[in-house]
Amino acid sequence: MFRTQPKYLFAITFSLILGSAAFIPADLSAEIYSYTDENGVLHFSNAPTSSKYRYAGPEISMHTSIYYPGSRINAYDDIIREASLNHGMQFELIKAMIHAESSFNPNAISKSGAIGLMQIMPENLNAFGISDPFDPRDNVMGGTRYLKQLMKKYNSDVSLSLAAYNAGPSVVDKYNDIPPFPETENYVEKVLTYYSLYRNQHP
Repeated sequence: MFRTQPKYLFAITFSLILGSAAFIPADLSAEIYSYTDENGVLHFSNAPTSSKYRYAGPEISMHTSIYYPGSRINAYDDIIREASLNHGMQFELIKAMIHAESSFNPNAISKSGAIGLMQIMPENLNAFGISDPFDPRDNVMGGTRYLKQLMKKYNSDVSLSLAAYNAGPSVVDKYNDIPPFPETENYVEKVLTYYSLYRNQHP
């Protein structure tokens, strides 16, 4: 369940973005922009024609931290698949969250102290059953367990669950919607963008 109905206008395919570096020119890049119209519909484009669009996702190129052709971007697929099966969450959604959270870097630490592939805060490690947040399997299993809790709390509303993962359930409950914070709004849009791309890659 989504609170928005995205319209995707990508001129490049996900297989091209994630394909072999040997077939991609060094200057190839793609930036994804989005805006929400008056009806609450979320629009995406890599070639915005209106000033309403704002940057929604990182540049995809050979020089960015998220470009891992045939290597790290798929390195944790077995773990993600296991977490998906264990907790009943979609593989593509978990992978999209990891992409947005850490760019598949298991050693990532945010300015706020969030750790690992799914950026778990230290105070939540015990609650999520995580003993080593830098261990990819431990981190993904714990993060997915938390995502499942949020999906149950918000009646399978993906957008609200993502917002709660980013900003905290109490903040989402306060607004009864995605909080009007640029960081959270951008996070939700970014994950949904990656989610759509991964679903198109694996129909």
